[in-house]
Amino acid sequence: MSYLDTTLWEFGGQYLSGDHPSGRIIKFPNSKVLNSIVWNYSWPLFPYIWNEIRFQIAYQSDLKFVSETMQRIVTEELGQEMMERVGVYRDLLARTPVDELEVREHPRVIFRVDEVTWVDAIVRYIVSPREAGSVKSRLIPKLLAALNAAPEKVMFPKGDAR
Repeated sequence: MSYLDTTLWEFGGQYLSGDHPSGRIIKFPNSKVLNSIVWNYSWPLFPYIWNEIRFQIAYQSDLKFVSETMQRIVTEELGQEMMERVGVYRDLLARTPVDELEVREHPRVIFRVDEVTWVDAIVRYIVSPREAGSVKSRLIPKLLAALNAAPEKVMFPKGDAR
């Protein structure tokens, strides 16, 4: 930061998806900070973000099986670290007027009806922003392998519909 402007390292942008640094530098006048949203991943009290992985599944899928499987795999991967991070989050949340938010110690699976014809199965977890991409890359193959191992319980969209 200087007297007139601020310099940041860009993340995401037009060349990348997600929260990965692009390598470009953004320079903007300090007056923009008062008129625009600024995302900060460096808050010392809670240097983590909530992250999600989303899969589309058929309405006929066994939602209980999907939920338990996704929770188990993410818990095995993140385990104690996530529980500790959630503890910090809960402590910070307790100092605010927000009292209706349920925060679980373990990964949470949420189901939503998709805009088209599927159900979105979403697993939510806490991760360090710098590890968000690598954790997601580790989790996706494990989640898909476990869900694909039970085709009678989990049905995915197919591109070969006849």
